[in-house]
Amino acid sequence: MVNRRADFHAIVNHQSRTPYLVSAWQHLVGHEYGAEEFAKATIDFVNRWDWEWVKINPRAIYYAEAWGSRYDRNDYAGFVLPKKIGAAITEPDDVRGVKELDVRDNEYFAEALAAAALIRHGLEDRAVLQTVFSPLSVLLQIADLPLYPGDDYATATLRVEDLIFNQPDVAKLALANIARTLASYARALVRPESEGGAGLDGVFYALTGTVSEGYFDAQRYLEFSEPYDRIVIDAVHRANPDAVVLLHTCRAESHPNWFDVKGVDLLQWDQYQPGNPQVDADLTAVPVAGAPYDLFAPDGDVEQVRRELAKTIALRTGKPFLLAPSCTVPTPAGDEALQALSDIRVG
Repeated sequence: MVNRRADFHAIVNHQSRTPYLVSAWQHLVGHEYGAEEFAKATIDFVNRWDWEWVKINPRAIYYAEAWGSRYDRNDYAGFVLPKKIGAAITEPDDVRGVKELDVRDNEYFAEALAAAALIRHGLEDRAVLQTVFSPLSVLLQIADLPLYPGDDYATATLRVEDLIFNQPDVAKLALANIARTLASYARALVRPESEGGAGLDGVFYALTGTVSEGYFDAQRYLEFSEPYDRIVIDAVHRANPDAVVLLHTCRAESHPNWFDVKGVDLLQWDQYQPGNPQVDADLTAVPVAGAPYDLFAPDGDVEQVRRELAKTIALRTGKPFLLAPSCTVPTPAGDEALQALSDIRVG
């Protein structure tokens, strides 16, 4: 019997004879609230397409919910995020209220941990990673500020300058509190069940589009993101030396080379966006790559999906990697495109 979980870790450790493993993820709108509801929907999605490894894709705003932002769970307004009722940060002084949370007692983190444990039990033969946003992404989200240039869904009442740059010491205290919370959360995710954890194989660390197109340039990334990213990433490896970190840097000009560092085992960026390297870039971390995510829309070009998948596989000949769309596939997605991805698995 094929051991896909062992194959996943062999790929991470540059020891695999399997050239790649296939996966995709999606916002499961209508099933994002409630640990059992979400876990069942995730397991069903994975089993339907027989994905070979799993990136849990919870509702994107649960971090903001944990710190007090409110959303209408019944109204997604045709999008993949529920409609905002009120942000927890609406003026600069609110940043002082961002405290460290107890992830076991906080209802939103507790729900996510419970769902992760259920998914682990339901998919024991595959590696399972939980999505964890970076502290900077979380702080921006709590204020409903853009997570990437051109984020039209964000409707903030203040600017990034007001939130962070004009009060750096206040912002850094909030970022540290978020980082410690996320570190505790990450430890609970990757610790073995015998130690009270969810037993996951690692985390999908989402930098979102915070460094895309100079949103946070190199200097500001090093000041307001990197130290807090390191807190979370180090927590994963200290809690479970076998756990992995897959770092995703989103959108155009997303600088994957910045993140090819100790502690980052896998790297995903969109090789189809301007300013980004191809999947054969000379990096130590194992890449996660495939076809452009938007081609998986119901009206996407399935033949182009097949061509891009074949091109990616060819570029990685002799160098095992993880095969997946360049980002979250649309909701809804085209069944034929997802089937094309599923069918290209090895063997």
